[in-house]
Amino acid sequence: MFFSIADLEKRKTHFDVDYPPGEIDLLDPNLTQVGSIQATGVAELLSHTLGEVRIKGHLQAAVEAPCDRCLEPARTGIDSDFDLFYRPAETGPLMEEMEVAEGEIEIAFYEDDRIELEDVLREFILLALPMQWVCGAECKGICPVCGQNRNTSVCHCEVKPVDDRWAALKKLSS
Repeated sequence: MFFSIADLEKRKTHFDVDYPPGEIDLLDPNLTQVGSIQATGVAELLSHTLGEVRIKGHLQAAVEAPCDRCLEPARTGIDSDFDLFYRPAETGPLMEEMEVAEGEIEIAFYEDDRIELEDVLREFILLALPMQWVCGAECKGICPVCGQNRNTSVCHCEVKPVDDRWAALKKLSS
């Protein structure tokens, strides 16, 4: 689904969509969509602007990725409102370095007088994901010696801390 700027000049566009797993590419082979992505909201062209569009709504989705500690599947849910602003690409910043005002951080840009809803939802999902994926707060991770998942079996490996204060001297003797 896309929003045409010409159509938005005439009226707001409401949306209520349901994307089954795999229909929106999340651009990361480690991410798996679990269940459908449901989004409702409205897109409108803001008056007295040079083509600025506001897309406001609510999104529900579940995503799965490998746990950063044990590599087992870790799932997270997104159930959140969003309020995003888009401007025409030609009004955007040039490729040179420049200071961005605080209010402009949350503005994205569109090309070809249209905005793809799938791109908007993908962007919001990716920004809403956690920085670290953990299957649970109690996850023990993988043993650095034998590689066993410490959540499913107990290993008796002894991890000795490395004291590298003497590493420079070891290089002298070899």
